[in-house]
Amino acid sequence: CILSLFFFPSWKGVAGCCAKTTTAPLDRVKILLQAHNHHYKHLGVFSTLCAVPKKEGYLGLYKGNGAMMIRIFPYGAIQFMAFDQYKKVVIKKQFGISGHVHRLMAGSMAGITAVICTYPLDMVRVRLAFQVKGEHKYMGIIHAFKMIYTKEGGFSGFYRGLMPTVVGMAPYAGFSFFTFGTLKSIGLAQAPNLLGRPSLDNPDVLVLKTHVNLLCGGIAGAIAQTISTMVQTLKYVYQQHGIRRGLYRGLSLNYIRCIPSQAVAFTTYELMKQFLHLN
Repeated sequence: CILSLFFFPSWKGVAGCCAKTTTAPLDRVKILLQAHNHHYKHLGVFSTLCAVPKKEGYLGLYKGNGAMMIRIFPYGAIQFMAFDQYKKVVIKKQFGISGHVHRLMAGSMAGITAVICTYPLDMVRVRLAFQVKGEHKYMGIIHAFKMIYTKEGGFSGFYRGLMPTVVGMAPYAGFSFFTFGTLKSIGLAQAPNLLGRPSLDNPDVLVLKTHVNLLCGGIAGAIAQTISTMVQTLKYVYQQHGIRRGLYRGLSLNYIRCIPSQAVAFTTYELMKQFLHLN
C-alpha cells in the first residue's frame, strides 16, 4: 500500500506523457498556426503536417517534445494527484452542491495548481516548438532557460502570460474532469453490464471498459477545449479578427489533438489505478 502511494503520482505522469506523445505533431502544428509562423501561416492543418517534414525532416514534427515530456510528467502527476486531494476537501466541506459539481471545482483547482507548478517548462516548450530550422534562437532546453532568465527579467520572465493561461486552464481542467467523471458515473449506473467490468484489482468495484474509457475521455477533452477556447483573449481577438477567423482559429486542430490526448490520458490513469490496486 505504501509503495502504491509512492509510485501512483508517477503513473499519473505516465498517463500524461502517453497522451502528449500521441499528439505531439498536432501540438506543434497548432503552435505554428496559432502564432502565425511566417513559414506556415498560409497553410491549413494537414498542409502544415505535410510541409513540416519537407522543410525540417520528420523529427521537426516533434520539435519541443523533449521539453513537453519534461513538463508533462510532473504536470500530469500534479494534476491528477491534486484532483484527488481537492475532491476530498471539497466533498468534506459539504458546500450543499451535487457531487458532479464537486468534480468541476476540484478539476479547476487541480488544473490551476499544475499550470503554476510547470509553467516555466511550458514556456520553454512553446518557444522551442515555434522555431523553424535555420532560424534557431534557442539551441535546446537548457539554453532556452538561460536566455529567458538573462534576457527577460530573471525568474519573473518564466511566468510571463501566466494569468491568461490560468484563466483558460481553469474551465478546461474543470470541465474535463467534470465531464469524464459524470459520463463514467452515468454509464456505470445506467448500463453497468454493457459499459462496465469488474476492476482488475478489486472485483467488487465496477470500472468502465477500456474502449468506453477512451470514448468518455475523448468527449471530455472536446467539451473542455470548446469551453476554454471561448474564455481566452475573447474581447481582443473578436475585435481584431471576428469570430470564425479569430475566436475559433485552431479549434478544429484542437479537437483533433485533444480528443485522442484526453482519451489516452484518462484511460491510462484508470488502468494504472487498477494495476496499483487503488480502487
